[in-house]
Amino acid sequence: MITILFFAGHQETIGKEQIEWNKAGVTISELKRDLQEKYPALTLDQSMAAVNEEYAADDTMVNDSDIVAFIPPVSGG
Repeated sequence: MITILFFAGHQETIGKEQIEWNKAGVTISELKRDLQEKYPALTLDQSMAAVNEEYAADDTMVNDSDIVAFIPPVSGG
């Protein structure tokens, strides 16, 4: 089981700060696809991903007990 953390607009979209996900052994790209299928309003294309507090590329593998965070783009002024 992996823990997935959401921030800012992603939290608002799914209504939760985090979820538990039973599918380990996938890449970040595959996880993004699966999450967007489950939550169609969720857009992760421009989001940064982190696995266990380290930024991760789309081809990074996610293993059992990992913590994955999706960080949406930030704008400000």
